Amino acid sequence: MTTQLDKPIKREITARGEVLILTLGPKDVTITPKGRRKGKTFTWADLWSGEAELAEQLRVSLAALAAPDPPVRSARPAARGRGPRRRG
Repeated sequence: MTTQLDKPIKREITARGEVLILTLGPKDVTITPKGRRKGKTFTWADLWSGEAELAEQLRVSLAALAAPDPPVRSARPAARGRGPRRRG
């Protein structure tokens, strides 16, 4: 028999070398980097329906579109003037 989840349970996990706090609550799940206050919260309904994954994919794709392309630099530095000045 299982126990009903009536209050939040916090557990520490490590993912990709980063320590995270996982909070399982009756209405939602929150993943927060250790030592931080804000994290990502997903409702159980969103997780079950797949909406959370869809929202994350949309956020990533929009961030990729909004990021400007890095400037292209030439291999040689641009010439400045006629060359070095000589003191005479």
